[in-house]
Amino acid sequence: MEKKYRPETLCVQEGWTPKKGEPRVLPIYQSTTFKYDNSEQMARLFDLEDTGYFYTRLQNPTNDAVAAKIAALEGGVAGMLTSSGQAANFYAVFNICESGDHFVCSTAIYGGTYNLFSVTMKKLGIEMTFVDQNASEEEIQKAFRPNTKCLFGETISNPGCEVLDIEKFARIAHRNGVPLIVDNTFATPINCRPFEWGADIVTHSTTKYMDGHATAVGGAIVDSGNFDWEANAEKFPGLTTPDASYHGLTYSKSFGKMAYITKATAQMMRDLGSIQAPMNAFLLNLGLETLHLRVKRHCENAQRIAEWLSQNDKVAWVNYSGLPENPYHALARKYMPGGSCGVIAFGLKGSREEAIRFMDSLKLICIVTHVADARSCVLHPASHTHRQLSDEQLREAGVAPDLIRLSVGIENVEDLIADIEQALG
Repeated sequence: MEKKYRPETLCVQEGWTPKKGEPRVLPIYQSTTFKYDNSEQMARLFDLEDTGYFYTRLQNPTNDAVAAKIAALEGGVAGMLTSSGQAANFYAVFNICESGDHFVCSTAIYGGTYNLFSVTMKKLGIEMTFVDQNASEEEIQKAFRPNTKCLFGETISNPGCEVLDIEKFARIAHRNGVPLIVDNTFATPINCRPFEWGADIVTHSTTKYMDGHATAVGGAIVDSGNFDWEANAEKFPGLTTPDASYHGLTYSKSFGKMAYITKATAQMMRDLGSIQAPMNAFLLNLGLETLHLRVKRHCENAQRIAEWLSQNDKVAWVNYSGLPENPYHALARKYMPGGSCGVIAFGLKGSREEAIRFMDSLKLICIVTHVADARSCVLHPASHTHRQLSDEQLREAGVAPDLIRLSVGIENVEDLIADIEQALG
């Protein structure tokens, strides 16, 4: 029986096991193509009858090693890397939805995902209904239709920091014969493993904590292998009926628990090509090796700063689930007992202009369109990432117009508090 290693060991060791004389560090396979001895070998790869590499748009050894590490961290059967978190969320849904289909999604999601689902995917003929994730199961159930194919939410929402009740969402999804897809970017598998609470598919923007250094854009999809596509065959013909582009092969019959990821790779990536560069996967792997160390420090720093902000008379409100008075505190304790993330949402007393003046006065903490890396940074979503949304749409997405998103890094926390204090002054 194979030994199951703990997350800290998986961060460092999983994915790449060198043989005698091979590099100890995962190499960068910076090649578009791979050589074979005869045409038959290549033909079998193109028919999905053999596993192997022939073109990096579909698979690459560096990428596969890193995807395997992320899958192991999440407790899934398989994973794939994408060029960005946006691509991961698009592929995750589009792999099981086609024109004429529908899916349900929490309003409390990242602004880019909100726009992808509500505007761009609508142009592809895929409809989506937003729901308040804090509503009752009965209320959320009303959004489902006969052609609904999945339910989507974020473990911790970006930028509102709302915590998803994963078990509740899983119950609703499975009652309707569809998978639950959870974007686990902010919590990371160090603090939460959604599969253990009933989720079926997990996505990540690896650009954030997983990379950890703001060096490489990327995304990942991990499949738990737990959703029974055959039991819900009529809903998912793409997985349970023959694929004409592979000589009538049926993914669920040929690949079992690997059906979803195999289709995502062999069909979605083949045709759409949003692959992560091997160099980026290499950088991502370096970040993953310290993920368990960094996440702990992010959470410790954020907890201290959230407590400090909540006591400051210039601060109107603070949303951080680590605070005992926070409405999401109980859910966070349940799903993320070791800590949530390093992102704090808060608002200042006064106008939107005063919030902008505060951010402009910070010296150590920088205004950037990024979040969740080693350096502390700040953003005003209503003016920046979510500026395409009206105030009403902002509130629907769990983003107050005065919300400041503070991503707490791994610097000395006293230095960070001093910077915030002088900026408030």
